Amino acid sequence: MRREGTVGARQDHRPHEPLRTEFAFELPRGFVDEAGTVHRDGAMRLATARDELVPLRDVRVRENPAYLSVVLLGRVITRLGTLPAVHDGTVEGMFASDLAFLQDFYRQINAEGHTRAAVACPHCEESFEVELAGSRLGES
Repeated sequence: MRREGTVGARQDHRPHEPLRTEFAFELPRGFVDEAGTVHRDGAMRLATARDELVPLRDVRVRENPAYLSVVLLGRVITRLGTLPAVHDGTVEGMFASDLAFLQDFYRQINAEGHTRAAVACPHCEESFEVELAGSRLGES
């Protein structure tokens, strides 16, 4: 039985897809640990409200608001190469290009809900989408 005018009623009958909460990535350069091992493959989970609120109490963030992304990324990166754990100290040791990549990746999965980005060719100006997750920059 279908009711007309029901607000918020689901109109299709497709099976529900499970919510994807973790997304794989590959850093452009990679994190180099103390032994010289380069770690590129990782995963980031969706952020919770707590993830975004807790860093605001951090003294380092209060003294330097730019530190917020370091603390936040340290909370949501679940895996990086063979490292036993990822934390804000790990993020501090990353190359700037990898930090920028992870900040963009965080915005993509948390604000937009996917890992595709709209881009334009610098030569012909044609617009298209690229997949950020699990691929190296410049590869197709």
